[in-house]
Amino acid sequence: MQKAIVLINVGTPDTPKTKDVRPYLREFLGDKRVIDIPTIPRWILVNLIIAPFRTPKSAKLYDQLWTEKGSPLRYISEDLAQKMQQLVDENTGVSVAMRYGNPSIKHVLEKALQQQPDELIIVPLYPHYAESTTGTVVESCFEYLKKQVVIPKIKVVGQFYEHPAFIEAFRQKISSFQPEEYDHILFSYHGLPESHIKRIHPENAIESCNCQQEMPAYGKHCYRATCYATTRLLQAACDIPEHNSSVAFQSRLTKKWLRPFADEQVVELAKKGVKKLLVVAPAFVTDCLETSVEIGIEYEELFKKYGGEKLQLVSSLNAETYWAEGLLEIIDT
Repeated sequence: MQKAIVLINVGTPDTPKTKDVRPYLREFLGDKRVIDIPTIPRWILVNLIIAPFRTPKSAKLYDQLWTEKGSPLRYISEDLAQKMQQLVDENTGVSVAMRYGNPSIKHVLEKALQQQPDELIIVPLYPHYAESTTGTVVESCFEYLKKQVVIPKIKVVGQFYEHPAFIEAFRQKISSFQPEEYDHILFSYHGLPESHIKRIHPENAIESCNCQQEMPAYGKHCYRATCYATTRLLQAACDIPEHNSSVAFQSRLTKKWLRPFADEQVVELAKKGVKKLLVVAPAFVTDCLETSVEIGIEYEELFKKYGGEKLQLVSSLNAETYWAEGLLEIIDT
């Protein structure tokens, strides 16, 4: 084998049962790049407070998400890898790993290296860089690789939030939902603690940043700035008027996360008289708990509660053929 491509997604519990959700949450939230506080306080917070109280609620949410095939995030990621495998030559292998849960990065990298590839290509499936997503994936990969006797040539595919192939793939997906038939388009991105953004550019305050309008000189790896950049590119690609769309951040854990909050934005739009709302989630290339349940179920109920009539989630890129082709183009760039 000449090349080994490893796609890495965030992860999922093995089942929606509490016995599997609990260790998944502990692994996920125990990551120092996710909750950035000292080790002992983080262990106490995660293992004695968050996991015991959050596990039952999370298990119910995962139960809503689960299908006969299992976790959508896992099997869709595997479907994408299989589709990409069909598009590459016989000297290239494509596999999938999860940062948290199974199949683990260690397990998948071990199998890939057994094939003695000339090049290992690591592909974090996150369009926008964040230390708690791409950062932790890369760190985890190199923690394993640094212990190996033979280390092949390594390529890490970085953020691709503005890559033409990514924008074109989402343009096709959004267009299939006839956005012109909706009163408003909401671009919803996964939230992050404000502290993560401040570490990227500590000398520039979030409050005074103009990244909603243009990419600042210091914004190349700023998650917030790149989310707004993706939005502008998709607005242009899909002919969505700026006044007819907005940006928000979902899934917050505390009030000190990126604003505006998506759930509050949904309520505000309904109160303003928006009846048909289309929600796009460009930070997710695979449908998961945050898209299918949080947006597709919870936000829809919230929107209707405050006077809205229809909230439609634009499904993610998932295993669409044009996305498999686009991702290979991104990898080759």
